[in-house]
Amino acid sequence: MAQQRKTTKKKPRAGSGVMTTLAILVLLAAIGWKLFDLQGQLQDARAEKEHYEELVDAKQAENDALTADIEEGLTPGKIEELARNLLNLVLPDEYVFHDISN
Repeated sequence: MAQQRKTTKKKPRAGSGVMTTLAILVLLAAIGWKLFDLQGQLQDARAEKEHYEELVDAKQAENDALTADIEEGLTPGKIEELARNLLNLVLPDEYVFHDISN
């Protein structure tokens, strides 16, 4: 007859399952926290993107107005407006009042 060997089965440690579960929970909590942080960063980036889109739209409108002015050419009205704004043109029949109350 063949000899029967006694095999001893090792009992799993009770603490190792708890430690594994705890480690998994800690990792899941860390991943969840990081996802929450990334969601906040994504919202900030979207708000910044919208802000810059508004700036681009405003500059595009300004560029379109300037292009239209260039295409129209120099008119007497534009010359007078530039002289008033840049050179402080005052016509002979006009009065200029300066507020010095500040």
